[in-house]
Amino acid sequence: MDILNAATNWAKAEIVSSFFFMFFGIVYLLATISFWKWGNTPLMKALVIPMLIAGGLLLGAGISFYLSNKARLTTFETAYKTNPSTLIKSEIERTGQTIKTYENVALKVFPAIILVAILVCIFISNPVVRAISIAIIAFLSVLILLDSQALKRTQTYHQHLVSVERDFKN
Repeated sequence: MDILNAATNWAKAEIVSSFFFMFFGIVYLLATISFWKWGNTPLMKALVIPMLIAGGLLLGAGISFYLSNKARLTTFETAYKTNPSTLIKSEIERTGQTIKTYENVALKVFPAIILVAILVCIFISNPVVRAISIAIIAFLSVLILLDSQALKRTQTYHQHLVSVERDFKN
């Protein structure tokens, strides 16, 4: 039953995290409205579409994460009652892949893209190009922040799964 509690707690924490994606998405959309309504410089006007896209992506990701983790939450109990060993093995495999993805994408690729966007901002004076770069920096910064927290949660959950599997085998 300990594994069911751990899985449920992990899924609930992911659901809470999805609300932060939605929150930042809404903040970006509100910023877009303010740039559109009160922006009086070329850069502020150019930020409207990139920030609208970034806000929409964050909001969409948050909704998607919420729905997928809400569904996963209900399947844990059924899977546990059916075969706890299979649940543990599948969760270990899934979390292992998720950890690799976070470590490669969120902690290596995103910072590299941000660095390129910063250089573009510095060396190119076109307002549209700068606006796109700023939106990319803002978008990926939020992803790194939220994904680094998700990585820590997933690593902890994964370690717990591995220890439970060892105990389950013994």
